[in-house]
Amino acid sequence: MSTSRWAAVLPDLSPWRSSRDFRLLFFQGTVTFFGSFMAMIALPLQIKHLTDSPLAVGAMGAVELVPLVVCGLYGGALADAVDRRRLILLTEAGLGVLALVLLVNATLPNPLLWPLYLVAAGVSALTGLQRPALDSLMARIVPHEQLSAAAALNGLRYQFGAIAGPALAGVVVAYAGYASAYAVTVVGFLVSVLLCLRLAPAPPVRDAARPSLRGIAEGARYAWSRPVLLGTYAVDLAAMFFAFPNAIFPFLADELDAVWALGLMYAAGAVGSLVLGMTSGWVSRVRRHGLLVVCGAGVWGLAIAAAGWFSTIWPVLVCLAVAGAGDMLSGLGRATIWNQTIPEALRGRLAGIEVLSYSVGPQLGQVRAGTMASWTGTRTAFWSGGLACVASVALLAAALPKLISYDADTDEDALRRRAERESHPQPNTTRA
Repeated sequence: MSTSRWAAVLPDLSPWRSSRDFRLLFFQGTVTFFGSFMAMIALPLQIKHLTDSPLAVGAMGAVELVPLVVCGLYGGALADAVDRRRLILLTEAGLGVLALVLLVNATLPNPLLWPLYLVAAGVSALTGLQRPALDSLMARIVPHEQLSAAAALNGLRYQFGAIAGPALAGVVVAYAGYASAYAVTVVGFLVSVLLCLRLAPAPPVRDAARPSLRGIAEGARYAWSRPVLLGTYAVDLAAMFFAFPNAIFPFLADELDAVWALGLMYAAGAVGSLVLGMTSGWVSRVRRHGLLVVCGAGVWGLAIAAAGWFSTIWPVLVCLAVAGAGDMLSGLGRATIWNQTIPEALRGRLAGIEVLSYSVGPQLGQVRAGTMASWTGTRTAFWSGGLACVASVALLAAALPKLISYDADTDEDALRRRAERESHPQPNTTRA
């Protein structure tokens, strides 16, 4: 294959070459995601070990919901009003402290259940505060024409953690215990904090308003007035609510007599996403990003439904990998639309709303999956949720046609943001 053909397939590394802060965040995110996924797998496994109840595992999503909603919205307003680097640094340190609490609890002779829920709520709150700052920083440190490539590279760093973390977590928990898994998480956050210290300051725009309910409402009104943005939030929320069954993976593994494959089940979706990300060179040439959002969410739902129809583990793993590829495709479209169209002064608040669509859906999805599994069985919870996802995405696409017709070369908001970046280059875009 010629060099030009390889370039059309392999990831576009332009953001890596053009921005020092992007490289720092790439490494920081890789380390954080690896450690976080270790804890993300160990935590529900420990709850299952202590309770042997799918409802108790699913309840973790309910515990995380309120802190995520409140702190996600407030974190968005905060990201528009303070130095985003400082906000990222403080919340990352706080997440490290919570990981330390999990480690201490796991070393007790009789680990307690309530600290697990307390830490889950705390992680949800700090994530809600941090994520808008991280998401809104990307459009500042990466040139406008490289935003699609940056989204693909960010997906790769996430998928590395999502593959390596769960795959190793199952082994670590089985042979070294929960405390060892949490210890890896603590070390990961320590390294992440050190990397965040090297980021350039990211002060707010001039005359930025203080965080307030009025400011949050302003961001919500802007999102509501833009059908394309509204569609990205709604599609993602529906897909995650109906087809996010991760909380009941341990019970499906039991039914399939494949407890050994539990780590692979958690990692399979990330493998599919990684394969798509590693062949994402074509993404930089796509202009109809709304189609990516809808088609990717549809593939996700169909694959989750199919996973519930098989009675052996290997076809299930393939379905989960296909679902991950669909989720990656949809995520690339969402991230590009957000970064291409949202005004700088509102990026934090809109990222706060994105946190709700990105995170509340999975939390509610865990509750839905755990509840339905306890009522109708684990496999029914899979296929019924997947079909409901496909139906809801189709209805939303029909109700919001501007999402399907979005074109980065003709959309007024995208053209306006491009002109602003060209006339006022951001100081955080630093050449290598």
